[in-house]
Amino acid sequence: MADSLAPTAPQHGAPQDGETRRDFLQLVAGSFAAVGVGAMVWPFINSMNPAKDVLAVSTTDVDLKPIAAGAAITVVWRGKPVFVRSRTEAEIKAARDVPMSELKDPQADQDRVKKDQWLVLIGICTHLGCIPLGQKATDERGPFGGYFCPCHGSAYDTSGRVRQGPAPLNLPVPTYAFTSDTQIRIG
Repeated sequence: MADSLAPTAPQHGAPQDGETRRDFLQLVAGSFAAVGVGAMVWPFINSMNPAKDVLAVSTTDVDLKPIAAGAAITVVWRGKPVFVRSRTEAEIKAARDVPMSELKDPQADQDRVKKDQWLVLIGICTHLGCIPLGQKATDERGPFGGYFCPCHGSAYDTSGRVRQGPAPLNLPVPTYAFTSDTQIRIG
């Protein structure tokens, strides 16, 4: 009977009670340390995100409903003027009929628009950064019916492609997408 009450020696290879507790405490301490480091580093990582005021100007939504055929508006995106024009059938045809050999910076009209009617361009002359005329009905549009920069005489067609003057490149097309049939998001 005395033998049955005697403590039994741990078997070889079986973990002792102290070893499992120690392993558990090390695991918990390591987890808390990892969470603590993450909590300290997160504000630094988060500070690299753009500020709310920067995000607010990174995109611009434009309602196209009030723009009649042949009319245009200017909106501001990232501090730059963006020309949004509702082109007429005649303007679209004039842009499509231009032979590529006549262009300084050859680009097909179809590559510059997402929908034939709507032309969206950054309104800064590619020569010296002036803002070309052509947005208002009373503006001089130059010999190609698009935009005209009176500073040095650069003329653009109804697709915003440079046709005459010292400007080396077409008016740039910003990144934009149609969010509905009557709305675009620039940026």
